[in-house]
Amino acid sequence: MTSERTSVALLGIGLMGTHMGARLMAAGFPLTVWNRSAGKTDALAAKGARVAATPAEAVRGADVVITMLFDGNAVTKVLIDSGAIANIKSGALFIDMSSITPAVARDHATKLAAKNVAYLDAPVSGGTKGAEAGTLAIMAGGELATFERARPVFEAMGRPTLVGPVGTGQVAKLANQAIVAVTIGAVAEALLLAASAGADPAKVREALSGGFADSPIMKQHGQRMLDRTWLPGAQVKMHVKDLRAILSAADSAGLELPIAETVAALFEDLAAAGYEKCDHSALLLELERLNPGKRMGDKPDTLPPK
Repeated sequence: MTSERTSVALLGIGLMGTHMGARLMAAGFPLTVWNRSAGKTDALAAKGARVAATPAEAVRGADVVITMLFDGNAVTKVLIDSGAIANIKSGALFIDMSSITPAVARDHATKLAAKNVAYLDAPVSGGTKGAEAGTLAIMAGGELATFERARPVFEAMGRPTLVGPVGTGQVAKLANQAIVAVTIGAVAEALLLAASAGADPAKVREALSGGFADSPIMKQHGQRMLDRTWLPGAQVKMHVKDLRAILSAADSAGLELPIAETVAALFEDLAAAGYEKCDHSALLLELERLNPGKRMGDKPDTLPPK
């Protein structure tokens, strides 16, 4: 599968999809795009992407169909309810890069197999920065031959890894989101502790650089917290959705995950307080709410539009 002869339909042009589509086009893949809010396709249309009016129109004739949507319900509506599945050509490849539950991924794979359409669930990590740079971590579930077929498409966007059969890409993403959520909480607590106990949180973050406590989250989200800039890379509401899926998967597996449960409750409260569109690093705001009178720094909060 090469870019010269492989057409791609991308359904879902949000914060991530815009950058992913641009990477695909830069790699030479002819691209058709669809989004529920059509205006979000303008940037890719300006680069030469074809804009489809409906999901069914977008997938018609495409060699590869990629979905990057909010959750499993959104994917089901676009794939099944909109009639897209009836228009995907036999022999095509469907790659769902949304974050959905493993059970929904397996159900979609079964329905597509009946249409002779190959399937991979391939959620990603790396946020908008990784999408723009083409360095996303891509966690794929499916058959090896299907994964190798998709490799050139994946490598236009990042670093793909086959983690197991259909559904396990989503399991890997849940593991990723558990680590990210807990680490955001740990960084927020640590920096708030530093500030409240008399240390300079920026210098504490600098001192921890390169040690065991360092991480991309300390680097990127720690800086967001210091700057108090909550414009989203990944939104709070997205992480709430993923944490609910994590706890559901844990319940199905007979597991107690007390750390994930605690962080999930904090994120739920943050979303309920009106910050669901903020970057997930805004968990600091919930910790500050729990500690009246404590605030990290004196910079004003930069919030996304309501």
